[in-house]
Amino acid sequence: MSTAPREYPDRPWVGIGCIVFREEAVLLVRRGKPPRIGQWSLPGGAQHVGERAEEAARRELREEASIEVGPLALAYVFDAINEDEDGRARYHYTIVDFAAHWLEGEARAGDDVSEVAWALPHELVAYDLTEAAHEAIAAARLALGLR
Repeated sequence: MSTAPREYPDRPWVGIGCIVFREEAVLLVRRGKPPRIGQWSLPGGAQHVGERAEEAARRELREEASIEVGPLALAYVFDAINEDEDGRARYHYTIVDFAAHWLEGEARAGDDVSEVAWALPHELVAYDLTEAAHEAIAAARLALGLR
């Protein structure tokens, strides 16, 4: 993995996520380390050099939640850019989210995650997710043909 700093980077960092559904419930993780420590989000992390995007998504799911999924579908891509008071990009992540159905494994917190949860659609508001996470979940439902 690159040793370039994430703060004031010279290029965007690529983050790979996976939005996993077990029937109607979606997998959420509570971040155990910065950035966004303590916040609920979708599982994912930095892509490693030489690692294909789909491999990164599956690795992150195993590391963070100990689960396996079926086929992956591209669901959502967005840029998370945080600027400083001078308008310079302090952080810049390009996030690529895949969607998949849970296949096996009992979801449990691992790696940089402190908790995991399977949340039904009407429960999502309680997790205080970002607007981008809600958009990604909606896009993942469409990608998998869910309502």
